[in-house]
Amino acid sequence: MSDAIKHECGISVIRLLKPLEYYKEKYGTAFYGVNKMYLMMEKQHNRGQDGAGFASIKLDVKAGERYMSRVRSCQQQPIQDIFAQINDRINSELKEHPEYEHDVALQKKNIPYIGELLLGHVRYGTFGKNSIESVHPFLRQNNWMHRNLIVAGNFNMTNVHELFDNLVQLGQHPKEMADTVTVMEKIGHFLDDAVAKLYKQIKKEGYTKQQASPIIAERLKISKILKRAAKNFDGGYAMAGLLGHGDAFVLRDPSGIRPAYYYKDDEVVVVASERPAIQTVFNVPYDEVKELDPGAAIIIKKNGTSAIKQIQEPKERKACSFERIYFSRGSDKEIYQERKALGKLVFPQILDAIQEDIKNTVFSYIPNTAETSFYGMVKEAQNYLNKKKEEQILALGPKITGEQLHEILEVRPRIEKVAIKDAKLRTFITQDSSRDDLVAHVYDISYGSVKKGDNLVIIDDSIVRGTTLKKSILRILDRLSPKKIIVVSSAPQIRYPDCYGIDMAKLEDFIAFKAALALHEEHNTLHIVEEIYQKCLTQVKSKDKDVINYVKDFYKPFSANQISAKIGELLSPEGINAEVSIIYQTISSLHQACPKNLGDWYFTGNYPTPGGNRVVNRAFINFYEGNNERAY
Repeated sequence: MSDAIKHECGISVIRLLKPLEYYKEKYGTAFYGVNKMYLMMEKQHNRGQDGAGFASIKLDVKAGERYMSRVRSCQQQPIQDIFAQINDRINSELKEHPEYEHDVALQKKNIPYIGELLLGHVRYGTFGKNSIESVHPFLRQNNWMHRNLIVAGNFNMTNVHELFDNLVQLGQHPKEMADTVTVMEKIGHFLDDAVAKLYKQIKKEGYTKQQASPIIAERLKISKILKRAAKNFDGGYAMAGLLGHGDAFVLRDPSGIRPAYYYKDDEVVVVASERPAIQTVFNVPYDEVKELDPGAAIIIKKNGTSAIKQIQEPKERKACSFERIYFSRGSDKEIYQERKALGKLVFPQILDAIQEDIKNTVFSYIPNTAETSFYGMVKEAQNYLNKKKEEQILALGPKITGEQLHEILEVRPRIEKVAIKDAKLRTFITQDSSRDDLVAHVYDISYGSVKKGDNLVIIDDSIVRGTTLKKSILRILDRLSPKKIIVVSSAPQIRYPDCYGIDMAKLEDFIAFKAALALHEEHNTLHIVEEIYQKCLTQVKSKDKDVINYVKDFYKPFSANQISAKIGELLSPEGINAEVSIIYQTISSLHQACPKNLGDWYFTGNYPTPGGNRVVNRAFINFYEGNNERAY
């Protein structure tokens, strides 16, 4: 509950289809694209606040003129920082050269960042890597315009070692074993190969070296390059690339794990991680923003034509449900409905936990992403009460008195804003010795919102590690003197590591894993833990397609309710007066709420790619051997 879970990234691509003069005339500025990219990135800041990057390409520039620009930041407010840098540079150029003010051609020629093709990226710094070198977009430079490659993405590869070895076998010397660098070099290799073949062919046709360049750019088949490059990719990804001469692409993984949406009209082509960002920034209706199909790429050629090409055979759709529960913007039409459904579907379990005593129960939530599921929960509580009222009124019949009717109608769910986030302390908490006391004050409570002896139901989107819950939230809520605190997670128990972009890499971090381990100790079944470790070891050298997720056996002896009960025990702080009960969403209800987004591997262990099984087994080996490191 309210643990900070980080997600890799969000992407934005904007291709202006008209000359810059068109936007100056219609919208009053040639910086239309830059302004829209700023808004696109701000509307996706929920996907990353540790780093941001921007790149632009100018089309049809003369030799010797700069046509690519890039700026990156890992400052505290990185989006504002990069656009402050861009703004300062533009303003200083306009101040030095007043003649640029109304001349778009001079602006394009002399001022950086103004271009027809723009790429934006936001990220969280996961696994302690938050240097400027880790911030996208990444750049692969070359003197041949069409060999320049700029890449940014929302992705994680489970087989980065294999991809790295492939590059080494090709004779390359990658500068580091990071998946972004590896992916960029993989695409770059096949780009170089395609360019070399086209050059040879065009020379045979009698063209000069100088004449060959624009013809190569025109004939380049981006889809073919991507098919060759992505052949061995194992992971979740939505990756964007710009080529120096002006082609662009966004490729989505074949299981649809990471999201990508696009919109196009006669002025722009836009691609982003979030549908509502496109809707809001370009003021377009929901139906006009399309989802990029799994395994497909949207390819935008330099001439402005765009097409959807199937790059990889689509697999069973396993779009990440945790995106829907936690990361994605709740303003998306589908996500809003899904989150409400999650609150509604968990209500029967809440009703059991409070023994149907709604009259003496206060309902609340921990800000902020759980607010929508809270509405769904409360609406279902109202529906339940309406049925009860109807039964009571019908039972009393025509003899019902006004006083009785008033008493029946007066019962309604008691809704309060119980917990308030007081400060974002993570920026200055550094020493373990002082962290606990500070964490205990991250939340404040609304005194008087709960009567002594009430039940208190408080919902959040997920309970992953439970650290903040134990060290802060439960202690503070106990000051209100409730009889019982029921903590509700709109997501099921997180039992397995994610390896496709969410920062949940170690098994021993999960409170569900700790609870199952405690149950094994109580039931004298620790031999099962040893057996799982041995089975995992036997598969270390197996091919990914042959690996079985043996970590499922760790949870098999216990029901979800048993694990939830043990989590309640483990998270109850010493000296707390209220009884603590933990409720998690069921897997079946999750699928009911998010029917088109069935990726649930962190809950079930059913990984959508073979690399996931290898990662989870490696995570178990690391736990057993005490290796404090990520499994991929």
